[in-house]
Amino acid sequence: MGRVMVLGSLNVDLVTRVERHPQPGETLLGEGLEQLAGGKGANQAVAAAAAGAQVHMVGCVGNDAGGTAYVERLSRKGIDVSGIRTVEGQASGHALIAVDERGENSIIVIPGANGLLGDAEVAAVDDLAPGDVLLMQLEVPLPIVCGAARRAAHRGARVVINTAPYAALPPDVVALADPVVANEHEMAALAESGAVPGSLLVTFGANGASWDGESVPAHRVHPTRVRDTTGAGDAFCGALAAALADGADRATALDRALAAGAAAVQHDGAQPDPHL
Repeated sequence: MGRVMVLGSLNVDLVTRVERHPQPGETLLGEGLEQLAGGKGANQAVAAAAAGAQVHMVGCVGNDAGGTAYVERLSRKGIDVSGIRTVEGQASGHALIAVDERGENSIIVIPGANGLLGDAEVAAVDDLAPGDVLLMQLEVPLPIVCGAARRAAHRGARVVINTAPYAALPPDVVALADPVVANEHEMAALAESGAVPGSLLVTFGANGASWDGESVPAHRVHPTRVRDTTGAGDAFCGALAAALADGADRATALDRALAAGAAAVQHDGAQPDPHL
């Protein structure tokens, strides 16, 4: 079985629940405030580890209590945290999240230390080999994503890029990804950019997913069981990377990813038991 290296963000999520999301200029009351583990990179690393992969997390945290607690949390889950760098004098990344009664969320991300990944994080991919998977998202500086993708591909590793939050990547980097994972909105933006992915996996939430035009239905979840959609996409990506590192074919990998996404909407927070 290959390894999964996740290069990406680690955020402390501050989460409240609302009856509905506010309109522009409107103030609503939230119910409760929780401090939870989040960030697309770490969410996906946790999901990959839960799916049985050997996971190496690469990223940055600040030298604050939240960052320290997060690194310890990932280590307890069996994730190799030697690639997480603590940035002195910098706060860890945070996200402000409101979740409504239907489980839909709105999110504001404050990058903090996630914006300071550099040469050391790109060089970490030199540990990869054929059979390994490099999984990345776009909550960290794009030059880092591009440099790591090119370097990993040169070493024969499989590159998987989740284009969230969407940003335009150079055509050669998009072409390296196998696959690019995008939702409907990101797929449209990618098409407008003119970049052509090596393969494209589009997620449609409760309507399933399509990999290079081959559609597969979602694993059904009764509406009454939907708690929070915050981490569904990240659970999908992490489980997908774990399956690919395990040598699974497309159909099997996609089924495992859809199962993980369905399970993720049935618990609060972006990760199972996410409290820091």
